[in-house]
Amino acid sequence: MSNLSMLENDPLIISGRTFSSRLMLGTGKYQNFQEAKESILLSGCEILTVAVRRAQSSNVEGIDRLLNNLDWTKIWLMPNTAGCQTAEQAIRLGFLSREILKNLNYTDNNFLKLEVIPDPKYLLPDSLGTLTAAEYLIGKNFDILPYINADPIVAKQLEGAGCVTVMPLGSPIGSNQGLKNLYNIKIIIEGSNVPVVVDAGIGTPSQAAEAMELGADAVLANTAIAKASSSKDMALAMKLGVMGGRLGYLAGKAKTVEFAQPSSPITGLSTKN
Repeated sequence: MSNLSMLENDPLIISGRTFSSRLMLGTGKYQNFQEAKESILLSGCEILTVAVRRAQSSNVEGIDRLLNNLDWTKIWLMPNTAGCQTAEQAIRLGFLSREILKNLNYTDNNFLKLEVIPDPKYLLPDSLGTLTAAEYLIGKNFDILPYINADPIVAKQLEGAGCVTVMPLGSPIGSNQGLKNLYNIKIIIEGSNVPVVVDAGIGTPSQAAEAMELGADAVLANTAIAKASSSKDMALAMKLGVMGGRLGYLAGKAKTVEFAQPSSPITGLSTKN
């Protein structure tokens, strides 16, 4: 096995469902419907997250057209509870998400990206509220993918509660700052028995690649693509960044050493100073 065949034989598995792409996308902030649709298709993403609040509002940023003009046999819709400040609000929107999925003729999609965010400035998630909502919704047969701070303890608690992934932030939502929580994300990846999706803050393909090189299972991007000068080009670049980072991780990084190591033969050369 070599080259891209390694990626072809390396699916992302979430709650028993198999995906070939490890790039997930959000649907907000695009200039128009056509730009959003073309970017989504160029990214090759197979999991697309849509805010339940926006989907309930007719034609907000073209979301109504988007929901009705994508091939949902090729893209897995993941509703999210963006905009919820409490566990109770998130639970309520979770059940509304099931109605959206029913309208799109999904029969076995229980995915829900869980967000509980009371902080209006930095949009940092409420760990206790997230855990409370997750436990309740899991009991109602939802597959919960929780958005969390890069906190290894919270990640393990949510995994223990039955979440099908954990989704630590790289840096604040929409900030494009990259992996500001690098060390904690490493710990989460090392200790997790469910897929780890780096969510929020990824601003460039190189940052997406860095997350994948760490061993993250996937990356979720939105602002970096939607607000780029060319959303379509950035979508393709993110696709390639995720693929490159994953392939680099699977290839196995060479050992880091303290001193320089010659790359050419040194036979016959004097080692004296």
